Amino acid sequence: MPAATLLLTALLLAPPAARRPSDDRPFWSDRPTASAFTRRIDQRLTEARAIRGRLLTVRGRRTIANTLTLYDQLRRDLEGADNQTSLIAAVHPDSAVRAAAEAAAQRVAALATEVSLDRRIYDALGAMDTVAADAATRYYVQRTLLGFRLAGVDKDEATRARIRTLNEELIAVGQEFNRNIREGGRTVAVDSAGELAGLPEDFIAAHPPGADGRIVLTTEYPDAIPVFTYARSDDLRRRMRVAFDTRAYPKNMAVLDRLIATRAELARLLGFGSWADLATADKMIGSAANASAFIDRIAEASRPAAEAEYRRLLDRKRQDDPSATAVNRWESGYLRELVRRSAYDFDSQKARPYFPYEAVKRGVLDLSSRLFGVTFRRVTVPVWDPSVEAYEMFEGGRRVGRFYLDMHPRPGKYSHAAHFAIRSGVGRQDLPEGALVCNLPGGTPGDPGLMSHDDVRTVFHEFGHLLHAQLGGRGRWLGQSGVKTEWDFVEAPSQMLEEWIRDPAVLATFARHYETGEPIPAELVRQMNAAEAFGRALDVRAQMALARISLSVYDRPPAQVNTDSIVQAVSAAYLPYPPMSETHFQASFGHLVGYSAVYYTYMWSLVIAKDLFSGFDRANLLAAAPARRYREAILAPGGTAPAAVLVERFLGRPFSFDAWRRWLDSGD
Repeated sequence: MPAATLLLTALLLAPPAARRPSDDRPFWSDRPTASAFTRRIDQRLTEARAIRGRLLTVRGRRTIANTLTLYDQLRRDLEGADNQTSLIAAVHPDSAVRAAAEAAAQRVAALATEVSLDRRIYDALGAMDTVAADAATRYYVQRTLLGFRLAGVDKDEATRARIRTLNEELIAVGQEFNRNIREGGRTVAVDSAGELAGLPEDFIAAHPPGADGRIVLTTEYPDAIPVFTYARSDDLRRRMRVAFDTRAYPKNMAVLDRLIATRAELARLLGFGSWADLATADKMIGSAANASAFIDRIAEASRPAAEAEYRRLLDRKRQDDPSATAVNRWESGYLRELVRRSAYDFDSQKARPYFPYEAVKRGVLDLSSRLFGVTFRRVTVPVWDPSVEAYEMFEGGRRVGRFYLDMHPRPGKYSHAAHFAIRSGVGRQDLPEGALVCNLPGGTPGDPGLMSHDDVRTVFHEFGHLLHAQLGGRGRWLGQSGVKTEWDFVEAPSQMLEEWIRDPAVLATFARHYETGEPIPAELVRQMNAAEAFGRALDVRAQMALARISLSVYDRPPAQVNTDSIVQAVSAAYLPYPPMSETHFQASFGHLVGYSAVYYTYMWSLVIAKDLFSGFDRANLLAAAPARRYREAILAPGGTAPAAVLVERFLGRPFSFDAWRRWLDSGD
């Protein structure tokens, strides 16, 4: 993360905005122009500068009341502006508005960097007497001051000036990288529907031939993933893999090199040996060396099972091609599906009719309501695209959150899946607000949006992030609200919610055949779970390959970084498939901007999530009591204590790898 981002993760650890009017209005307004959006953001920045001036002119002894309160008001305006520009730059259908959001985001980041490097603010916060404060407040101050130091506040003026310049460059380079991914989608054409053999009937129906008789597929998830999984045409799968892994290529190759070099210089100025050292300094993992050791540990634990799984894929390929000596990357998903059909009597296409998009959406809402004691109501408020839905969350008759669902692909939109924070809640003052942005099947008239089980997992995963943000968005301090905890813990609550989609009783509450209304048979769910366990170790190794690539491009001098060479070397070391030198997937690996060196977060969080799940009764996952206890111990506290402390409070012990290892070894 650039220092500006460190600011928005550490400096945003701020207390409540006392004497400020509550903010519970929808953040968007009807059909705002680019100029109107710009004016709105600039007004927030004007307010932030005014509050900064008040903070710096406080006279007398510095206290929580006269310093943290103002600091929080400053953070409130900066965070709101940052969140809104990030979301709108990623999702607005009008390229002019997206461009205006990117430009505004640069001004937000510039002011954020100014604040993070302002020694006067740091000294004011450090001068406060917190002896009598509660533990959460003391922890908040500790994390805030650490954030200032990691941003470079204690450096000399010349160094701080260079840090400002580098942060401005990083924002612009990161925006360019993400923009190229959004706009860099490719297409794959076939001459006739016959080349789509093996793909679901609804997929083929949704892709009619054009005037020239050809069928054009995109590299968006709803097209690419079914091709990788079901298409019998080896050539189609290969062409889709090459197209998918060359999105934003070659544009982003030079952009990525600039990103890596700029971050390396910034890390050196801040006194770190590498960007990876800086990026891990305030995480649970503690250091880049620890992250590397963790990656090695997970990779080695999964190696024997992954090798056995690969042999089964190769054996299946040899049934059709006795001379085969290797499984190629574009074949792995297809062959995995064939093994699951033959060895586990499970065809994933049989499950898709039970997962129409609307039913899955209703299912995650109803389950969350049942588990956590809240209700959801769809509301009519301004949205940035007609396809977006808005909901409000209620508890005991009181509105406690608002969120938006932007769930289907469109041109120029963010092409992955994520929860975007819009506003952090504070007590009963500011209403938590967020958005889920996905690219799922459906969204067009007459299309039921039949989803794979992996698509269902995506919905529950992202909704887990949203619940964390909304249920944790009522704390005393803004900077500890929602998901403002150590970065490598934030994926644990989202991966926890995925556990419920494997339970027959839970799925029976919403997974119903889109034509007959029949609930998904329990036997089909058991077959699905057993089949999906096959390939788990290969998936773990693939995650560790991504984690190692993420760390490797940032843990050494830029002169030693050739991203193609790193990707090829890591892939060869961690994965059994022959190299594909014509692909350059790092050009569209957006996590290299956001997560930078810490992609290990996903597996680290999964280890924790598997342990947290041991606190539930698997025989009755619909029981509310353990879910409410989990909510109070893990979700509601937000960032009021170290994540390891929250986990220990819930489990009654420190977290361990045992549950994760059982999950890997048993296929459970």
